[in-house]
Amino acid sequence: MSEGWRARLRRLIVDQLTQGVTPQRIALTFALGALLSVFPVFGMTTALCTGAALWLRLNQPLIQLLNAVLAPVHLLLLYPFYRAGERLFGQEPAPLLAIGELVQRFGADPRQFIVDYGMIAAYGCVVWLLVSLLVVPLMYLALKPLLASLARGLRPRAAP
Repeated sequence: MSEGWRARLRRLIVDQLTQGVTPQRIALTFALGALLSVFPVFGMTTALCTGAALWLRLNQPLIQLLNAVLAPVHLLLLYPFYRAGERLFGQEPAPLLAIGELVQRFGADPRQFIVDYGMIAAYGCVVWLLVSLLVVPLMYLALKPLLASLARGLRPRAAP
């Protein structure tokens, strides 16, 4: 992360802390935001982050900033999630990066292509869910004391 992003992120966190948002809520926003930002179905992360933030009343700008920052990580994790899902379910690896073969398979039977690759995505989602059961609590527990320490050095803003 560049210095500019770090400074912006720190400023956003400090602003939230001085406005009365608890370190626990910010830690939860980060942990869930990180998890949802790498959901292994392309095009779903913004909707998932938005829905979670609305449902749990988390900070929408913070969770969406995290989603944007983690977009490259999301793309990098799609392949490992899919491959791990195939292994978990004992499936033969399907071509994921061979564009010519993907086009040929789609042209031969579009409906079967959607079924096959939909299952690969489902397998990847199962792996993502299993990973999240470990990562989210660990991230939350790691961030909470760091944010509490940062909050101790700040004074709340006075109401206008």
